[in-house]
Amino acid sequence: MTSSRMTTRLLAALALAALVAGCNEKRDPGFQGWVEADMIFVSPDESGRVIKLNVREGDQVKAGDQLYSVDDDLQLADLNQNKATLANAQQTYDRAASLSRTGSGTQANLDSAVSALRVAEARVNTSETRLARRRGFAPVAGTIQQIYFREGEMVPMQRPVLSIMPPGNMKLRFFVPEAELPKLTIGDEVKVTCDNCSADLTARIYFIATSAEYTPPVIYSLDERNKLVYLIQARPSRPDSLRVGQPISVYLNAKIPVADKR
Repeated sequence: MTSSRMTTRLLAALALAALVAGCNEKRDPGFQGWVEADMIFVSPDESGRVIKLNVREGDQVKAGDQLYSVDDDLQLADLNQNKATLANAQQTYDRAASLSRTGSGTQANLDSAVSALRVAEARVNTSETRLARRRGFAPVAGTIQQIYFREGEMVPMQRPVLSIMPPGNMKLRFFVPEAELPKLTIGDEVKVTCDNCSADLTARIYFIATSAEYTPPVIYSLDERNKLVYLIQARPSRPDSLRVGQPISVYLNAKIPVADKR
């Protein structure tokens, strides 16, 4: 056998060995998870009928933007009544103060008039607050995620009219086996992939569960310990690139398998 033929066969054998090794190499599937968000729910203090919606689902809002209005007939009537009571209390106080200055009135009458005036003022302030809260304003900047009550519908007390999703409230939830848990610490950066997403998505871990999601009923055998998983939550670096409910894959190291890049 010639030297060149031996060299060719050797190279072919090495190539075959490399191919077999590559086929047998276990591909890192990552940890499967999904995208969630902590919504901000905006609701009226008291029940009423929605008379105006200023936003639609998907709209971007800033903190302080008016979102909706609820009918205020009862609150307005209450305010007018308390204003009338305040006017009477003011007259009573003025009369008692005038008599006290001339020495014709008693200190007890003056004290009673002062007390009644303060109560009337407090009730007017309460009525004005109730009236003002018939309009809902955005407490934070974000996206209108869902509207639960439309114009003309009755909203029960403290039931949200709509929800807002601030970008900073988006989070990734995934589970890792018990054996992988020591590799994770708060503040670690992880790689994230999803369908048709950019290849440079990352997230930073901010929560690691202290208890397992699955607990065997009796004693931990080796097989049962392998079933233990722990919830991990991370904040994405680019929340605008993700959608709530979207499935994701998370990798603890910087190297992502080529087949998993989407």
